[in-house]
Amino acid sequence: MALTIREAVREDAATLLGFIRELAIYEKAEHEVAATSETIGNSIFGTGSVTHALVCEQDGVPIGMAIWFFSYSTWQAKNGLYLEDLYVTPKARGLGAGKALLKRLAQIAVENGCGRFEWSVLDWNEPAIRVYEAIGAEPMTEWIRYRLSGETLKSFAEG
Repeated sequence: MALTIREAVREDAATLLGFIRELAIYEKAEHEVAATSETIGNSIFGTGSVTHALVCEQDGVPIGMAIWFFSYSTWQAKNGLYLEDLYVTPKARGLGAGKALLKRLAQIAVENGCGRFEWSVLDWNEPAIRVYEAIGAEPMTEWIRYRLSGETLKSFAEG
């Protein structure tokens, strides 16, 4: 039962899409997934992409992923690492894959001189919250995340 973590490559686009769909189902938002293998291939692995992905494998079989990018802290004047999505298939949960992905991301952050490593979690996702707290992560309760998307984003940009 060897776990390995590697950088994703363009040929992983369909695997990443499968994980994204599974995650969306878990988060009760499957209807919001507009991604395709082609758009994932272009957005993560295309020229000028700022997004990165890791794949976690058990004995050579993909069981999880992490999609991330560098952010920036003006107060620290340093990059940060922002984890957009972390997912481990249900059959592989409890094997340490999620923690291994988080550890690799922490290593990437340190290797790149980042001042922080951040992510968001749904408030009802207790299993994930337990993992995050077990590794020493702390919730940022004083911050409220805002979002513009879809037609609202387009309308604001045009108006």
